[in-house]
Amino acid sequence: MSHPFGPDYIRAIAPYQGGKPISEVAREFGLDEARIVKLASNENPLGMPDSARQAMAHVADAGRYPDGNGFELKAALTAKYGVPAEWVTLGNGSNDILELAARAFVQTGQSVLYAEYSFAVYPLATQAVGARSLVVKAKDYGHDLEAMLAAIEDDTRLIFIANPNNPTGTFIPGEQVEAFLKRVPSHIVVVLDEAYTEFLSAEQQYDSIAWVAKYPNLLVSRSMSKVYGLAGLRIGYGIAQAGITDLLNRIRQPFNVNAFAQAAAIAALADDDFVARSAQMNADGYRQLTQAFDEMGLEYVPSSGNFVLVKVGNDDAAGSRVNLALLKQGMIVRPVGNYGLPQWLRISIGLPDENAQCLAALKKALV
Repeated sequence: MSHPFGPDYIRAIAPYQGGKPISEVAREFGLDEARIVKLASNENPLGMPDSARQAMAHVADAGRYPDGNGFELKAALTAKYGVPAEWVTLGNGSNDILELAARAFVQTGQSVLYAEYSFAVYPLATQAVGARSLVVKAKDYGHDLEAMLAAIEDDTRLIFIANPNNPTGTFIPGEQVEAFLKRVPSHIVVVLDEAYTEFLSAEQQYDSIAWVAKYPNLLVSRSMSKVYGLAGLRIGYGIAQAGITDLLNRIRQPFNVNAFAQAAAIAALADDDFVARSAQMNADGYRQLTQAFDEMGLEYVPSSGNFVLVKVGNDDAAGSRVNLALLKQGMIVRPVGNYGLPQWLRISIGLPDENAQCLAALKKALV
């Protein structure tokens, strides 16, 4: 009798499902790729900035390994945020930072704490190290920080907080996050996952990087896939005191960030015009979508990210039913039944005409 490979906790993992690629939808439904609109993966609808494209063209020799320590990119980050280079960890997407944190700080059997309806990678990273998930019930589709503090157990070693949260778009004011940090036991690492922080309005913005100097157990994780438009290059970073980054760097893959991604990231970080244009387009698109949802009588969760979670029916088949009707019209959005939200869809904010096409398709799909 043959034995299954691997430990039980690995075999129990359901693999991460990304948004459907345009090519797959074209094949599946017999559609023209050029007419398909993808608003499923919270990508920047403006694409990659020209500054990043030009920087990639000047990568000297892709036949050689990249700088494994990312000296130039770390220098750009330290200049931008005023932190030492030893506080920066580069990741193959910010997803890499999340997984490194689970591997570095949690042993098999210990517990990891996160909120209901938060990013799907938190349970995956927890399961991958054989740890236990402590999932705290959401409050208004977002984080209940008081309940999260109360849920900490003796063996809790890691807490994930997404702000803004994906897939719901909820936001925790900065002063509430810091009040939480003050009360978390100092031996527990808190990952503040800020993949969407650049989309925050001026009055919402807070300085989490300044908190890193105050809290040795804080790891701020950021992505360059969203406002910076580099999703296809897989580049993100973490900022924490040296006690955390030292451990992350011991276990990260050598050369985990390729040369093109490093060059593009340096250029994008300096491209304030592109970031401002992206944020403005996002704010305009948010108004375009939510005004239409109001007119259609659809419930949605107010969002601080570059997407909106909208309720498309009252039965648990609603999300998948409406999603299929949209796919047949060449409109790719994100069903979120795997998050425990089967009545809802998450729609990324696109270009004005993409948003308009989505709304027209949604009206047809809801008939």
